[in-house]
Amino acid sequence: MAVLSAGILLYRPGSGEWEVLLAHPGGPFWQRKDTGAWTLPKGLVEAGEDPAAAALREFREELGSVPAGTLEPLGSVRQRSGKEVVAFALRGDFDPAQLRSNTFELEWPPRSGRVQSYPEVDRAGWFSLAAAREKLIDAQRAFIDRLQDLLSTAR
Repeated sequence: MAVLSAGILLYRPGSGEWEVLLAHPGGPFWQRKDTGAWTLPKGLVEAGEDPAAAALREFREELGSVPAGTLEPLGSVRQRSGKEVVAFALRGDFDPAQLRSNTFELEWPPRSGRVQSYPEVDRAGWFSLAAAREKLIDAQRAFIDRLQDLLSTAR
């Protein structure tokens, strides 16, 4: 059975165009990666958990804030790893300076015996839709197109 994650693509009006909030994964593997490394704030859906509830929980765990509003389904994508990601669009705001992420422990460097703590998300930022396409991991770029479709039909 594939691993299922759920996340929120928070969006807001920017300077003449829409912007989306993306999260950069924490930890040593992602430290020097930028283009193609960012993601929606997302995480695993627990057994029996509603994906929308999981997306809200994960947003809080990864960014330290609970967004309010109505979640709009953006469907799902399958990443190269085999993980399925279900996403929801939500109009809202978040100050990246207020980021407060949960942490995880990892033996680093590998086989060193030293366990270190890292934030799940080390930074967050607002990006235009075009810039977000560049920053996001490949499979999640489809969510930008789906958000654009949603925004164009809402007008």
